[in-house]
Amino acid sequence: MRAIWKGSISFGLVSVPVKAYTATEDHDVRFHQVHAVDNGRVKYNRVCRECGNVLELSDIAKAYQVPNGPVIVLDEEDFASLPVTSSKEIDVVEFVPSAQVDPVRFDKSYLLEPDERSLKPYVLLRETLEDTDLTAIVKVSLRQKQQLGVLRVRENVLMLQTMLWPDEVREPHFDILDQDVDIRAQELTMAASLVESLAGDFDPDQYHDNYREQLLALIDTKVHGGEGVVVADQPTSEGGEVVDLLTALRESLARAGGDQSAAPKPRKSSAKKTPAKKTATQKTPAKKTAAKAPAKKAAAKTPAKKTTAKKTPAKKTAKKAPAKKTTAAKRTRKTA
Repeated sequence: MRAIWKGSISFGLVSVPVKAYTATEDHDVRFHQVHAVDNGRVKYNRVCRECGNVLELSDIAKAYQVPNGPVIVLDEEDFASLPVTSSKEIDVVEFVPSAQVDPVRFDKSYLLEPDERSLKPYVLLRETLEDTDLTAIVKVSLRQKQQLGVLRVRENVLMLQTMLWPDEVREPHFDILDQDVDIRAQELTMAASLVESLAGDFDPDQYHDNYREQLLALIDTKVHGGEGVVVADQPTSEGGEVVDLLTALRESLARAGGDQSAAPKPRKSSAKKTPAKKTATQKTPAKKTAAKAPAKKAAAKTPAKKTTAKKTPAKKTAKKAPAKKTTAAKRTRKTA
């Protein structure tokens, strides 16, 4: 959350620095107005009724319509002359019984967070309000406007709630209620029994905004069905199209994969293994050629030794030569 106001709570000589945060948020579904023919967004221009010109904000002034009278135009100097208060204090005026504060007067709610140096007086004020069942009536300036408000405790947090001024609350009076209505005792008893049957502790979590939930479900159905879907403006550059394509492919793979989300990994591993196999195949012939090369060399050297052996006894060379030739022949046949 982001603080919308910083100031201090002031009562007597005690000052408690605090930060104010909005206590509520709006979850209404917002709609845009579009042209029903081409789904184009509808723009609103500030047009003067007198001259018909489109105006800028700098050309517009504020005016007040006097009831049954003229229009009074005010400029920035007129507003600057007003005694606008810019005080950063929540001034406690008095403490009153909580039951005397009508909730219909509450306007907006703000959560108050204490400063580190003001934790003790903050807790002291909170405990005092809880123990005495009192509500602090305060005056505070928010957005350059002085407002009436109350300080009360909600779940161990001090809450500031601005209030409507007395003339902003309408009198609850209807002439029809002035009539006398005859209600029998039996009707009161039955009504009391009905109320008791529906009585219970208030649990706000059991209540839901059914209209909002059904509206969001309807929008989701149209999104997945493609009905009434308006494609937002897309970037025209080629780079944007490539990024969108890659994103779409990744999302498609993620959705289609499910448990097979690791599908892209085998591609990477196979790409790595391919060069490994190639290197292995390259090394294997090298080893084979290396193994065969010595055999051939040995066969070549053997006749050389035979020639040297021929100089000595011829019978021995004759006996040895056929044996070696047959082995060489056998080797040749095996290799063939």
